[in-house]
Amino acid sequence: MVSDDNLRVDLQAPDIADWRHGNTGVEYAHCLDSGRSGPDALINALMHGNELCGAIAVDRLLRSGFRPTRGRLTLCFANTEAYRRFDPSAPARSRFVDEDMNRLWSADRLEAPPVTAEARRARALRPLFDRADRLLDIHSMGTRSAPILLIHGLAKERRFARAMRVPATVACGGGHVQGRRLIEYAPFNDPDSDKVALLVECGHHWSPESAVVAMDTALYFLRALDMVDPGYFREHVGDPAPPPQIVLDVTHGYTIRTDDFYFTAQFAGLERFPRAGEVFAVDGGEEIRTPYDDCVLVMPNHRAVKGQRAFRLARAAAD
Repeated sequence: MVSDDNLRVDLQAPDIADWRHGNTGVEYAHCLDSGRSGPDALINALMHGNELCGAIAVDRLLRSGFRPTRGRLTLCFANTEAYRRFDPSAPARSRFVDEDMNRLWSADRLEAPPVTAEARRARALRPLFDRADRLLDIHSMGTRSAPILLIHGLAKERRFARAMRVPATVACGGGHVQGRRLIEYAPFNDPDSDKVALLVECGHHWSPESAVVAMDTALYFLRALDMVDPGYFREHVGDPAPPPQIVLDVTHGYTIRTDDFYFTAQFAGLERFPRAGEVFAVDGGEEIRTPYDDCVLVMPNHRAVKGQRAFRLARAAAD
């Protein structure tokens, strides 16, 4: 069950019409070139049309006149067609138009004839993502969890996550049952490539704090790449002294098996269970228990149905 509190919208969706015509040949995508050698970075917002925090951060970067100190930065609003349909009275309905855009990032899907709004947009965006050396994909969550940086766990991703320093929790592990996320798109997910992509879940979809986290994560991403002026960083950052990071290794992912699945409590995410064997969900009458001591529940999905990923379990990383 999804609580009414988790459907409350406390953010204002920005008007991004000014950013429709950029300089990349792709609508709603702008390339800011410093004229100096350096990384080819990309910050992506609105992979899902109802995740406002990324749109707020990218809009703020553009309106503030941000320019990278080296390299070039592409700022992108992805699923703008879904975003145009966002309605605060029914905020969950505009996640996508036809299908989840963050399940399309494999060659077979991208090279097939596009038959959905999301597939057409993904094909248009693909050259920008192909070009990027470092990519930050900004998302939010349906529960009021603390923010999480999601990576696969490759050594190059762990190094870059540590260089970013935010958010405080990094979760390393695989994604969903069906389709590939943008951070799984080759060559980001290739250990022999230097390219890195990260996904940040900034907190609850429509909480004011998620917009602060989105902007901070973008700034720390740019600072890790030495692409942001220190004065700009100080002026716009919300948390100039973040706490030490905790890195988690995802060990289990659970796909719902029946039409009678529920969590035993309204978990938000990142709850820690001290002992193995603790019951936290039930599927078709079968109790689901923690498999080991000090188990962490990652991103419980209270809206998931049969065949969808309901949660992940993790433990503190050895490194």
